[in-house]
Amino acid sequence: MDTVEELNGTYFYAGRKNLTAAELLFMIFCENTAVQFGIGVADFSAIIAIVSGRNNLSTRGKLANTTKGTSYASKSARAIFGKTKFPFGLSLPTWLGGYTPWTVRRVMVRNIASFVGRSIPLLGVMILASDVTQITYRTLRDYNTIARGNDKVW
Repeated sequence: MDTVEELNGTYFYAGRKNLTAAELLFMIFCENTAVQFGIGVADFSAIIAIVSGRNNLSTRGKLANTTKGTSYASKSARAIFGKTKFPFGLSLPTWLGGYTPWTVRRVMVRNIASFVGRSIPLLGVMILASDVTQITYRTLRDYNTIARGNDKVW
């Protein structure tokens, strides 16, 4: 964080003067976003995991109600695990149908490759959700430390 001062009811932050409360919040948000995504490896891995889960590879014919195509993650998982099943007839949940909560549905699978291939994109989404949560928390924490009176969020 840079020098912070109050000038005539406005804020001075990071070399910028006469910032309103909303502009100050935006500046702190941008700074925290740059710091969070500056870490690199986890965020890059999350993006790769999400993109690898897109079902854009062509595949053999499928039944009428199935999702068309397959993903790089599923193809790689099938190459590694083959048709190996979980021991003791165990079934685990996987998610199908899309990237939004409104189009996704839960399916129970016994095949390890199906579980791994469908879980990789979900891990990517969870990592990015964690990033958004951390950015939001740090932004509000820093902003409320600097802001005065009615300008504070909570």
